[in-house]
Amino acid sequence: MKIVTVRRISQAFFFSMFLWFCIVTTVGEKFWQLRSWPVNWFLQLDPLVAIGTILTTHTLYRPLLWALVTVALTIIFGRFFCGWICPFGSLHHFVGFLGNRNTKLAKRIRLNKYRKAQRIKYLILIFFLFMAAFPSLGATLQTGLLDPIPLAARSFQLLLSIADRTVNFVSTTPRFYEGAWLILLIFFTAVFLNLLIPRFYCRFICPLGALFGILSRFAIWRIGKNQNECSNCKLCERSCEGACEPSANIRITECVLCFNCRQDCKDELISFQTTPSLAGEITNPDISRRGFMLSLTGGVIAVPAIRLSNELGDNWYHKVIRPPGALEEKEFLKRCIKCGQCMRVCPTNVLQPGGIEGGLENLWTPVLNNRIGSSGCQLNCVACGQVCPTSAIRPITLTEKLGIDEFADIGPIKVGTAFFDRNRCLPWAMDKPCIVCEENCPLSPKAIYTEECFSTVRDGILTVKSAAGNMLEIETPIIPDTFATGDYYCAVEDGARAKITANTENTITISFDVKFEKFPAAGDKIEIQVRLQKPHVDIEKCIGCGVCEHECPVSGKKAVRVSAEGETRSMDRKLLLKS
Repeated sequence: MKIVTVRRISQAFFFSMFLWFCIVTTVGEKFWQLRSWPVNWFLQLDPLVAIGTILTTHTLYRPLLWALVTVALTIIFGRFFCGWICPFGSLHHFVGFLGNRNTKLAKRIRLNKYRKAQRIKYLILIFFLFMAAFPSLGATLQTGLLDPIPLAARSFQLLLSIADRTVNFVSTTPRFYEGAWLILLIFFTAVFLNLLIPRFYCRFICPLGALFGILSRFAIWRIGKNQNECSNCKLCERSCEGACEPSANIRITECVLCFNCRQDCKDELISFQTTPSLAGEITNPDISRRGFMLSLTGGVIAVPAIRLSNELGDNWYHKVIRPPGALEEKEFLKRCIKCGQCMRVCPTNVLQPGGIEGGLENLWTPVLNNRIGSSGCQLNCVACGQVCPTSAIRPITLTEKLGIDEFADIGPIKVGTAFFDRNRCLPWAMDKPCIVCEENCPLSPKAIYTEECFSTVRDGILTVKSAAGNMLEIETPIIPDTFATGDYYCAVEDGARAKITANTENTITISFDVKFEKFPAAGDKIEIQVRLQKPHVDIEKCIGCGVCEHECPVSGKKAVRVSAEGETRSMDRKLLLKS
């Protein structure tokens, strides 16, 4: 079997595996749901994830040790990951092949020539790594913005959500993601640029490819010519995926081991060997000293620059609500790679990709949006921390989340606190009965409690025309059946009141449950009052789960809204001072 055929089988296999892992990142007990599938394996193989977290935290999360395997194999074989495993690279390869398969030979050779712009990916890599390298300046891990594995992971979860709207295979209800258009725009732009230049993203942008390029200069095995003489037909560049110039001095750092040059060479001059190419080779990335210094300086300055607004200090944005188990914000930003795994596994769809409202560093990190999805953060769910590949959201147990058993002294994990907007709350602002928030509060005892009061409705002071039994005829007409809901009462002058069970345009029927000392007679005044249960939040009990906000019947801006104040992970954001 030809080695190119083996490479294609490998690409198809690993792409299918990646897609399968995206599908099974779903809470459930079926075989196609989260049941010990290694859903983070591709992210753990990514050495850029491992190096980035090492730089920001000075530690290596144990599952990321898989990245050492990738590094070791790259030093032995070269950029095998790009050409044989990377699912995003395989997608680019396939789209580029489809778009250029009928292109004339001369143009295909021109498309696959080396361009100096291919050095850009190395500058991007340097920029990201130096953003992560100086904790004293406020290190932050932003490699996930362009790292192909996290980029593909968060993009595929959106594509799955679109596809699943017709079959409901992965989710029983449609899933929504705020700001999804930007993620998909970047994804499809990267994919369709292959129609202009094959593997455009891999050649010009990919920081992971740049890292592999640097490592591959030390590769033991490499593509090269086994003799110096060559007819210079350039057929070897017809399908070169890395634009590494195999016809001349091959650029080792750009070769993605597609082996197309070896197959296309009619003279069989190209082989995979342990000796340098006899036609010469270039082993170092094409980076100028000026470009290196600019990227280095940019990476060093970038973090202090984006933090000038003090959005991690006193000016923090209250709507950036992190999931239970998330580390303190600065530590969280040192680990989060924006892969979207936590959002994908969230059963209620409450975890959403963040925007730039909380700062540029917040982009595509997980944020609770209680208005989207089927509910807020469920009490008996800790799925997000179980799939986070870098422990930006640490794995917690239900006992820790709920603050029971050995965690009883600490109490439950709070992600924020709910607050009522009394200008929009139905009982407070409009004298309309509503206890939806209190009914849906999942805590016991509930964090939302109500205070009962009675309020006279507008134009609710009426004159009795006559009385018969428990029916009062009134002089002023009212709207039929308006007060028969069980929340309205008839009050008399001495303060006694009885529930209204029915009303017509001219009559009110009251319940026999209450006996008036003096039943209203003709000419007496009565008041129609509504029984209100005005809600309050016990901020010591509220954990910020957001169920109340999700279920609030007020459209638009909800009458009860959760803010990050009081979250457990940050001592600086507590609401109450405790000794």
